[in-house]
Amino acid sequence: MKDKIVFFDIDGTLLDHQKELPQSAYEAVRELQQKGCFVAIATGRAAFTFEKLREELDIHTYVSLNGQYVVHEDEVIYKNPLSLEGLEQLTNLSQTQRHPLVFLNDEGWQVNVQGHPFVKQAVDSLKIDTAPVFDPEAYKRGEKYQALLFCENEEELPYQEKLHQFDFIRWHEYSVDVLPKGGSKALGIMKLMEALNIDGKHAYAFGDGLNDREMLEFIPNSVAMGNAVDEVKRLAKYVTEDVAEDGIYHGLKQVGLL
Repeated sequence: MKDKIVFFDIDGTLLDHQKELPQSAYEAVRELQQKGCFVAIATGRAAFTFEKLREELDIHTYVSLNGQYVVHEDEVIYKNPLSLEGLEQLTNLSQTQRHPLVFLNDEGWQVNVQGHPFVKQAVDSLKIDTAPVFDPEAYKRGEKYQALLFCENEEELPYQEKLHQFDFIRWHEYSVDVLPKGGSKALGIMKLMEALNIDGKHAYAFGDGLNDREMLEFIPNSVAMGNAVDEVKRLAKYVTEDVAEDGIYHGLKQVGLL
C-alpha cells in the first residue's frame, strides 16, 4: 500500500465533538501506517494548533490553513499567502461593520479587537491552549495565510460582494474563514500529490465540514463522516459513522484499507 495516501480532516473527523482523539481512530491510523499507507492531515487549522496531535499520531505531512500552507516531512513545499492589499481592504471594511478579525500563519495568530464575545466563543470551541495575541496591525507584518472574520450568519455577504480576491467559508456560528480566491484543501493536496508523484486514484480523504467540499470532490475515494453536513455527504463517494461512533475505523474498513 506504499502508493496510497489518506488525508484526514481534524475537527469532527479525527477529533470527536469534545476535541478528543477516539481510541479507535488512533488505532486505525497507526494500523494504516504499519501497513505502509501514507497518512497526512488536511485541516483548516494552523500548524501550531495541532502539534500535539501530529506527535501522537507520528504524522509529519500536512495540508494546513485550508490548503494555504503545505508541509511534507516537516519541510514546507507550498505557501499561498493573503495579499497585503486585500487584508487592508478587509480590515477597513470590518471596522465599519464592527466585526473582529484574527490573522494566522503557521506559527501564531493575532486578533485586532480585545474581549469580543464572538472571538471568545469561536476560539474556545477549538480547545487550543494558545489564545490570539492582541495586535491590530499584525496583518502588515509577515505573511498571513488565513484570516478569521467574526460575524453572524449572512453578515459576511457584504464582504463577498466587495472583496472578490477572497473566498469566505463559514466554520462556526460566529466565524468565517477568509482564504485567497480559489484557495482550498484540494489545491494544497494537489501540490502535495504532485510532489509525491501519487496518482489521484490512490488517494483517500475524510472530512465533515464545508471547508472539505473541494477536497472530497477532488479525491476519488472520498469519505464523509456520519456527523458531516448534508452538502458534504452528497459530495462524498462514501459516508461512514459519526466520529463518536468509530467513524474513522468504519470508513477505512468501508474503502478496503483495513
